[in-house]
This record gives sequence, structure tokens and C-alpha cells, in this order.
Amino acid sequence: MRLGIKTCTLDMSFEEMLRFCVEQGLETLEIGTGNWSSAPHIDLDKMVESDAARDEWYGKIKDAGLSLCALNCSGNHLAYEKDMDVTLKTFELAEKLGVKKVVMMSGLPTGCPGDKTPVWVTGSWPPELLDVLKYQWEDVAIPSWKELVKKAKDFGIEKIALENHAQQLVYNTETLLRLRDAVDPIIGMNLDPSHLFWMGGDPIEAARALGDTGALYHVHGKDSRIERRLVGPNGVLDTKGIDEYADRSWNYVAVGCGHDMLWWKEFVSVLRMSGYDDVISLEMEDLTMSMMDGHLTSIKTLKEAMVLC
Repeated sequence: MRLGIKTCTLDMSFEEMLRFCVEQGLETLEIGTGNWSSAPHIDLDKMVESDAARDEWYGKIKDAGLSLCALNCSGNHLAYEKDMDVTLKTFELAEKLGVKKVVMMSGLPTGCPGDKTPVWVTGSWPPELLDVLKYQWEDVAIPSWKELVKKAKDFGIEKIALENHAQQLVYNTETLLRLRDAVDPIIGMNLDPSHLFWMGGDPIEAARALGDTGALYHVHGKDSRIERRLVGPNGVLDTKGIDEYADRSWNYVAVGCGHDMLWWKEFVSVLRMSGYDDVISLEMEDLTMSMMDGHLTSIKTLKEAMVLC
């Protein structure tokens, strides 16, 4: 198992990012190509269009002794054409780089034909919500994903790892397996514990279930914390911005600041027992501390958790 990093949250130049990763003993990179990532470490259009620019960019990664484990194009390609454009360019770049895994989101469709706003359904009542879900799954997601998978295979992609983000059509093990079973086993999960934590799920149980089905394709090292005194009277559904962390019912935090070392050691152990021997890719979105402190804290925790006993 290797420790990697989704580099988007490292607020530094490409060359500085490479030096930081080497200094911290990281082994592999997950590069955000656009959509919800600002793509600070890659120019997607330039990389697709220019062999020379692409060779120079990738050459610097290899010269630093690092590898490229995945490209990440997370966005809502089921609702927005511009997001689909970035997704397809990312597939094309993956082929040119020889990258076999793309990390992304399932996407979230609108609620009905002609609508412009994606709709996340959180229950089965009022009854019309079931009509929304039927439309999203049967009319949009499954047909769209069947076409997208064909294109991914044409570009030589072997794994599409969908993040279990709460505001997506696929947000847990059950919904991931529903899409996978309806479309193709090229689809698996990017298991991000932070989302399951605040939704009341158990990432360790999810790892076991995904391992049993062969659908565990990627793991994000990311933590979140339920905030005492705030979650009690309000519950976990919270629409305040993530920069309003002092008033939120839950927050994304540096790895180890939501769940202790014992939990992370058990998680890594269960990943191994479940047959996962790939990358744990740090994703750091803790706004309660500096960018550097958040990354260093998370790296320290993940390194210790990943040490073989």
C-alpha cells in the first residue's frame, strides 16, 4: 500500500509541490484536472494538445521519483456540458499518459426533463421524490454512464473510481453497487471516509462490503468531525458554508483530528484484509488550520497508520 496525495489543496507551484511530496516521503500523485478542482498543477488543454508540454510535465514527476496514480476530474457531468467536456479530455489525457485509473463523481442529474438544477433526494417522502429518483437513475444516469464507460474503455481506462460524496447520485456502497451492476464493473468506489462519517455510516464496514464485491478501487485519506453542542439541537444536515466552521454541525478536518490513530490503524488493516493494496491518497480540506499544518498533521497520521505491525 502506498501513501499518495491529491495535490489540489497544496497552494504552491508545480515544482514546489513536487519538492514537498519528496520531502514528506509521499510516493504517488493524484492530479486534479479541472471541474471542481482549480487544477493548480496541470493545464489540461495544453497537456492534451502538446506532446512536448506533456512529456516535460510528466518527466518532472518521474525525475522527482514520484508516480502518477490517477487523474481526478470530479464534477457534475450528468448536469453540465462543460463538466462532461473536462471529463472526456481527462480520459484522453489518461490514455496519452498511460494512466489506467480516473477518480471522479457519479454526477447528479436534474429532477425532471427541462430542469436546470441538480436535485439530491434525501428521502422517500413526499411521494413525488420517488418519481425524481426514477428519472435520475433510469432516464439519465444509467444510459449516460453506459455511454461514458464505452468512451473510457476506448481510451484504455481500466478503473473509474467514484467518490461517495453526499451530494451525488452515488453517495454510499448501496448506490455505488446499483450503478456498477446496471452499467459495468469498470465502475468502483473511491472510498472517502469523511463523507460516511457525517452521514452516520461506517467506512470500515464499507471497506469490507466493497472488498467482498471487488469494487474498492481507490481510497482518500480524509477525515471529518461531528461538532458537539451543534449537532445535538440541529442534526447533521447543514447548509452553512464550509468556511463557517465554528457554527457548523460537522466539519472536514485534518486526518487524526476527527478520528484517532486507533481508528485509522483499524481502517488500514481492514483495507488490507479486504484485498486493497493500492493508494491511500490524502485529501486535506481542514479550514481550521493553515494549509501547511493541515497537510503535515494528516501525513503524520497516515504514515503511522500505514506502518505494518
